[in-house]
Amino acid sequence: MITIEFVVIILCLLVGTRFGGMGLGLISGIGLFILSFVFGLQPGKPPVDVMLTILAVIGCAATLQTAGGLNVMMQFAERLLRRHPQHITLLAPFTTWMLTFLCGTGHVVYTMFPIIADIALKKGIRPERPMAVASIASQMAITASPVSVAVVSLVSIIAAQHGIGQAWGILEILAVSVPASLFGVAIAALWSLRRGKDLADDAEFQEKLKDPKQREFIYGSTETLMNQRFPKQAYWSTWIFFAGIAVVVLLGALPQLRPAFEIKGKMTALSMNLVIQMMMLIAGAVMLIACKVNASAISNGAVFKAGMVAIFSVFGVAWMSDTFFQAHLDELKMALEGVVKSHPWTYAIVLFLVSKLVNSQAAALTAVAPMGLMLGIEPKMLIAFFPASYGYFVLPTYPSDLACIGFDRSGTTRIGKFIINHSFILPGLIGVSCACVASYLLVQTFF
Repeated sequence: MITIEFVVIILCLLVGTRFGGMGLGLISGIGLFILSFVFGLQPGKPPVDVMLTILAVIGCAATLQTAGGLNVMMQFAERLLRRHPQHITLLAPFTTWMLTFLCGTGHVVYTMFPIIADIALKKGIRPERPMAVASIASQMAITASPVSVAVVSLVSIIAAQHGIGQAWGILEILAVSVPASLFGVAIAALWSLRRGKDLADDAEFQEKLKDPKQREFIYGSTETLMNQRFPKQAYWSTWIFFAGIAVVVLLGALPQLRPAFEIKGKMTALSMNLVIQMMMLIAGAVMLIACKVNASAISNGAVFKAGMVAIFSVFGVAWMSDTFFQAHLDELKMALEGVVKSHPWTYAIVLFLVSKLVNSQAAALTAVAPMGLMLGIEPKMLIAFFPASYGYFVLPTYPSDLACIGFDRSGTTRIGKFIINHSFILPGLIGVSCACVASYLLVQTFF
C-alpha cells in the first residue's frame, strides 16, 4: 500500500509539472484527495508559516519592482558587463547571481539575457558560454538569498521540527550557503570559458551568416538599459529594500535584539519567521508611501505573479507529501533511518530528484526536508546539502532556461537532439556538485 500511495504522489508531481507551478499545486489536491478518501490517510498540515513568510517577501519584492528599483539594479549590472566585455563569461553569472541574491527570485534576471547575448556577439564570444552559466547561476543564488522562498522555507522547517531556530538560524545557513553557492558558480564559469567552438570555427554558425537576413537578425539590434533614466524614487526603493534585508540579517545574528515571550514556561525570542514577515511588510510599506508607488500595479508585476505561483505549488505539494509521510513515519523510519544516518548523501540525491519533479527548490525542500529530519538526519546535514535542492535544470523546461535559449539569436544556446544534451546540463551539474562539496566541508569544519 505504501508503494501504491507513493506512486500516486509521483504521478501527481509528473502530471502537475506539465502545467507549471499552478498546475502542480492544483493537481496535488487530487493526490491529497486520493490519499485521504481512497487510502484513508489523515490529511497532514499545509506549511502555513512558510507560505505567509513567502507572501510577505514577495509583496516587498513586487513593490520594489513597481517602484523601479529592479531596473536600477539591472542598469548597474549592465554597466559593469559593458565595461569589461572580454570577461563576459565570468562576469555574467556573478551578475545574475547577485540580482537573485538581492531580490530572492531568479525571475528578475530575464532582462539581462538579451544584454549578455548582445555583448558576447559584439565581442565575438560564443553566447552559449556566458548565457547558459548565467541562467544556472541565477537559480543557484536562491539558496544564498536571505529573502528567497527556499531559504525562508529551510529556516522555518528546521525551527519548527527541532525548536532550535537560534542554533540554526538564518545567519548560520547563509554563512554556509553563500560561499558554497559562489564557489559552485565560479567553477561552472571557469569551465564555461572554453566550452563549444569559437564562433569563427563553428561551421553551423558561419553557415547562418551567409544569409543576409539571418546575419541582420543575429547582429542587427542592440538590447540595452544604459540610456534609460529613472526617477529618484526608484533609487530610494532600492536602498529601502537593502535596509530591510540588512535588518533581517542583523536580527537573525543577534537574537537578543528581538523581543522575548514566555512560551511553555520558557522565555523565547521572537521567531525569525515572524521577524522576516514584519520587516518585509515594513519595507514594502515604506516604499509604497515614500516612493509614490501605484498600489494597484503591484499585483500586475512579474515578481508578484511568479511568487504567488510559488506559494500555490508549495501549498499543494507540501500538504500532499506531509499526509503521506506522517501516516507512514514509523514504517519509513524502520526501513530508511539506518541508511540515511550512515549515508546522508542519499538525502541529497532524493532532494535533487524531487526538485526536478516539482521544478521548485522551496517545494522540494518542504516535501523532503521534514522527512529527513523525521528519519534522524542532523539539521546541519540539511544545510550541507542545501544546494542539491536545485535540480530542475536536468531537463530544459524551466522558464529561465527557455528564455535564455530564446534570447540567444546565434542559436548556440540550445536543446540537443537527445533533449538531455542541452546547454545547461554540464554547468548545472558542475555548479551544484561543487556547491554541495563546499557546503559539506564548511559545515563539517565550522559546525
